[in-house]
Amino acid sequence: MQIAIVTLDCFNELDSFIASGILGRMTPHGWTVRICAPAPIVQSRSGARVERQEDLSYAARADAVLIGSGWRTRDWVADDAIMSQLRLDPSRQLIGSQCSGALVLHKLGLLSDGIACTDGMTRPMLEQLGIAVSPGAFRAVGNIATAGGCLASQYLAAWVLLRLAGEARAREVLSYVAPVGEERDYVERALRSPRPAAGAAWPPACCAPDNSWRRMDG
Repeated sequence: MQIAIVTLDCFNELDSFIASGILGRMTPHGWTVRICAPAPIVQSRSGARVERQEDLSYAARADAVLIGSGWRTRDWVADDAIMSQLRLDPSRQLIGSQCSGALVLHKLGLLSDGIACTDGMTRPMLEQLGIAVSPGAFRAVGNIATAGGCLASQYLAAWVLLRLAGEARAREVLSYVAPVGEERDYVERALRSPRPAAGAAWPPACCAPDNSWRRMDG
């Protein structure tokens, strides 16, 4: 599995690093998790400078793409030079956004049902664009997920684990990162939102757990 964590300048550290850290626990099982950015060095909102691991073209070939938020997301959404590099395909990729990352999904035409989760600062921007904001922290429809609130990035990571590795492996990874003594409650909470509804087909047609992603394009 190849996982792209899209990270733009003035990014929120929690969005990129929590998801990257959790999903990186799957490295021994053949997963590759990469921080992807349009420039060789990107700086966080608090001034931390990070060297990218891949450019944005990596996202086009990744099995899952998570788009973090930041203080200048609205600027980057208006930058065609950046947006044109994000060639994403929900028919063969899992695609998720964190907080203002939902603006990127909207720009790319990926919020097809017109609803998203986001943070309080981004909410009015999305509503001005005609997107209804869900009151919850996480929402997934098919291969598209949105999350709101910095620490909701754990739900995005749990969603990717459930979809691409299966529940047993997801529980193993989440238990590893959970606060000591709180493993059971933490794992149940982290999996509650991303878990499919009762009676839903599982896994979906596009994927199967445990390193057996089946690309629709062959």
